[in-house]
Amino acid sequence: MNRRIVFLEELNRLRHDILTMATKVEEDLGKALTALRNDDTELAKEVKADDAVINALQLKIEDEAAIVIATQQPVARDLRELVAIFKLTNNLERAGDHAVHLAKAAIKLSDTPSFASASMEHLERMAETGQEMIRNAISAFLSQDAEGARKAAILDNKIDEEHKILVEVALGLMKENPGLLKKAVRLLNTSSNLERLGDHITNICEAVIYMVEGKHEELNE
Repeated sequence: MNRRIVFLEELNRLRHDILTMATKVEEDLGKALTALRNDDTELAKEVKADDAVINALQLKIEDEAAIVIATQQPVARDLRELVAIFKLTNNLERAGDHAVHLAKAAIKLSDTPSFASASMEHLERMAETGQEMIRNAISAFLSQDAEGARKAAILDNKIDEEHKILVEVALGLMKENPGLLKKAVRLLNTSSNLERLGDHITNICEAVIYMVEGKHEELNE
């Protein structure tokens, strides 16, 4: 079989595996969000268990990409895509970690009604935006769309704004009700994790731009 055809088949398998990994991360983020809304301990445990699946996918993809680089000796645009794949898997794995953090926090945050009403909607919007960013970033990767990657990264601004609001909410809770100190700290940590999730997806967008245009562009302001 023609060596180029073999290479393209291997590259397509890697792209499919990236889509599988990204879909799993997005699904876990959705599960964590549902656990947050419904105080669902069992669903939160599912997210934690799924983390091993995501980690295994990362190792599988990176091993396969390394073999392709070693055996096919790609250059130019092809090599940039393989380099970008390593960046995608690393940042998707980290995004999966933040989904686990949200699942763990969901149970501890949702058992105080007054606390929940002051914060849950902001956390939900951050998680939902994170899901949208993952979908759009991976779509940009698969379609080799640098402009689509830039548009996906802009959504991180929405997460940052919600994070700023939540910081103020948490500080207000600490001041007004010292008994909610532990809850407020948990809220801050959860919000910070979701804020970092947005940063990791932005890193994916930067990798897509590098893959398509061959230049490094800083999208995190």
